[in-house]
Amino acid sequence: MAELKQLATQARSWPFVEARRIAKRLGNRPPAKGHVLFQTGYGPSGLPHIGTFAEVVRTSMVRNACATLTGFPTRLVCFSDDMDGFRRVPENVPCRDQLEEDIGLPLSRVRDPFGKFESFAHHNNAMLRQFLDRFGFEYEFVSATEHYRSGKFDEMLMVALERFDQLMEVVVPTLGKVSAGRRQTYSPFLPVSPKSGRVLQVPTLARNVSRGTIVYTEPDGEEIEVPVTGGSVKLQWRADWAMRWAALEVDYEMFGKDLIPSAALAKRLCRVFGRAPPTDMFYELFLDKSGQKISKSKGGTGISIDEWLEFAPDTSLSHFMYQRPKSARRLYFEVIPKAVDEYARHLSDYARQEPAKQLDNPVWHIHAGSPPGPGVNVSYAMLLNLVSVAGTDDANVLWKYIRSYSPAASPQKDLDLDHSVRGAIGYFRKRVLPTRSFRAPNVREREALESLGDRLSSWKGGETAEDYQKVVYEIGRHFEFEPMRDWFRAIYEVLLGASQGPRFGGFVAIYGHAETAKLIENRLQSCK
Repeated sequence: MAELKQLATQARSWPFVEARRIAKRLGNRPPAKGHVLFQTGYGPSGLPHIGTFAEVVRTSMVRNACATLTGFPTRLVCFSDDMDGFRRVPENVPCRDQLEEDIGLPLSRVRDPFGKFESFAHHNNAMLRQFLDRFGFEYEFVSATEHYRSGKFDEMLMVALERFDQLMEVVVPTLGKVSAGRRQTYSPFLPVSPKSGRVLQVPTLARNVSRGTIVYTEPDGEEIEVPVTGGSVKLQWRADWAMRWAALEVDYEMFGKDLIPSAALAKRLCRVFGRAPPTDMFYELFLDKSGQKISKSKGGTGISIDEWLEFAPDTSLSHFMYQRPKSARRLYFEVIPKAVDEYARHLSDYARQEPAKQLDNPVWHIHAGSPPGPGVNVSYAMLLNLVSVAGTDDANVLWKYIRSYSPAASPQKDLDLDHSVRGAIGYFRKRVLPTRSFRAPNVREREALESLGDRLSSWKGGETAEDYQKVVYEIGRHFEFEPMRDWFRAIYEVLLGASQGPRFGGFVAIYGHAETAKLIENRLQSCK
């Protein structure tokens, strides 16, 4: 363990870089509360989405790196801001007219459009927990409504009342000239109307610290005095974010790049509450295929969690989330095959690496320091080509080819590969088949393919991928393809209807030399 901690001090992977920042903030001593607290935030105004997953999985990676580096106990809180006022109706839910009637209510009082839970927030919170449990995250769920109503935030709410003017001095100048009206009406306190139940954005007319109350005016003109404790008010979200950091003593939180100005403001507010703000990290947002931000309320041309998992294992999604969190990345269907294959390559590399290199391997972070052994080496791109040439939706047919290549492989033992086999069938049917396009070979390409078919039909050599790849190169050189990639492009486009693919020698090893020779013969016949 001591050796691992020492290696962690030099690891270059970004979770360890973040862990060292946390350790520095703590002075390399465990916090007085006895643990390092990590937090992720979630607004249940819409269904959980892939950005929620990204934040939790990345925070979990930093948490594990911190525990490895410091040896300190850690906790992860997934906080739901379910007392926030309901502002607009998402486009991807039913009963939208009903939800329009609930605009302004706390999310935990908005009716569930799905008719299954006590409120829309309860529905979305349940989906969030189901979502997180599905991936085996270790976390504690925290509800804003429960914390406000139970009094767990009361101490900090009283601090906010006492330091009202200081909070205002921080926030009001940031509202800008275009928000002159908002500057006149701003208050860090949002009363929950005892008349309508709605969260009101109204000025605070008076404060009484000794009674712990504020006075405001209802929309009908009546002045009302309410306590700031017990769930009678909620803080404006930036002040709420800072208060939450202070009340829970959060040590680390990450957030999207669009929240950088808000986070800077929340840090200043956290100091008003008398606590040091957490170590933080911003991450870039996901874009759809056209380069537009993916919206949780509108959906778009990006990809959802369920869609990804329909086609590939969750390890590939975690790998995609690990990579370059501070770079904007396009998230769409075509990234899936590459993500699956890159994860498999890193997993294969891990067993051969020295401990120092292992800490910088993505699979160390994906599996919290305990990656499984490498599986059968069949790439996703290879599976897609097998589906294409086999012309089948039956996973058992593909497994017959895989077992001929690797007899010890099985769907029961190689679960990720089985997921990829079934996913590749669906991916090919939905994403490849509609746009697949074969072309006829030119004269030189035809002669080269005929030569390759002849060699494979009478094959007497070894049956490894390297053996087959060697003869493919020999034929390419014999027919003077320059560059060599033109020869491989011809193979893929004529035989498989794709512009690129896996190493063709590997394809022959799995599909079989006789079957590949027959494939070449049939495709050349169809092109006459």
